[in-house]
Amino acid sequence: MPWCDDCSKFWNPPSMGPNGECPICGKVVVAPSKGVPWHFKLMLVAFAVYMVYRIYWLAEWLPKHV
Repeated sequence: MPWCDDCSKFWNPPSMGPNGECPICGKVVVAPSKGVPWHFKLMLVAFAVYMVYRIYWLAEWLPKHV
């Protein structure tokens, strides 16, 4: 939770300004985030590979059981 030294108050991110500034004094309390983390992108790639794997095996299984 970001702390503003000038106002002596904790702020949650939704109540702060768009650039991470304190709503009372305007001092920048926290820097804005820069996109999604690398491990989230890795998780999306892994999920896509898994789905391709599952679709491939469905295509192999389906003709044998229909």
